[in-house]
Amino acid sequence: MIAANFSDIKSIFVTNNGDIYYDNVDMYHDKGIIFTAIRFENGRVDKWISNTNTSVNVMNVDSPCYGLFIDINDTLYCSMFDRHKIAKIWLNDSKMISTIVAGIGFRGSASNELYGPIGIFVDLNFDLYVADSYNNRIQLFKHGESNGITIIGEGSSNNIISLSRPSGIVLDADKYLFIVDRGNHRIIRAGSNDIRCIIGCNGEGSQSHQLSNPTSLSFDSYGNIFILDSNNHRIQKFDYLSNSCGKFKIIE
Repeated sequence: MIAANFSDIKSIFVTNNGDIYYDNVDMYHDKGIIFTAIRFENGRVDKWISNTNTSVNVMNVDSPCYGLFIDINDTLYCSMFDRHKIAKIWLNDSKMISTIVAGIGFRGSASNELYGPIGIFVDLNFDLYVADSYNNRIQLFKHGESNGITIIGEGSSNNIISLSRPSGIVLDADKYLFIVDRGNHRIIRAGSNDIRCIIGCNGEGSQSHQLSNPTSLSFDSYGNIFILDSNNHRIQKFDYLSNSCGKFKIIE
């Protein structure tokens, strides 16, 4: 059990050694006469050290992190949905200096802008993939580049499948991109020559083969998929069938 003071965690990231990084930002709504302002306090990302009862602050942020990711160089990325940007920090830097790697801090749909980013993934080349939720697209930011490339969704060159508020993204070892297409209640798999729905392809629902407002996904070491099926208040597991061309079997 993690012993810490927090009330509204938006995301976590677990490393191979069992350390848990989690968003620790309290969000309040200050109701005024004309409008309600959002105020953030306790703005940081904490690390719970494996096999201990200790949490330490590793990153200071001014907005909740709706997505967290740590790359192979021990760089921590935070997806700031409310600030429309992605920040990163090198975990071995004692000064905890963060930099912006994507987005400009204001919502927009230009190549250097984001609108409500959520899920993020960084590959072995340090290229950044972003589920740019309210722009209904997946953006790829090549390492060191501030302008993103729309690879799937609205504005892409091969817009075969339309996305609706994508919220999660994972790149597997075979270079397949798995996307949580939240607004369409399904999971999309995209390869170099193929984009298709693989889970939840028959519309929203609560049956074992259906999803309702899924928000994130992850893989285990065997290739099985775990999906946070939000509106159904459950976690769904889909077993990978190695002899069935990349298909998945539902585990009820």
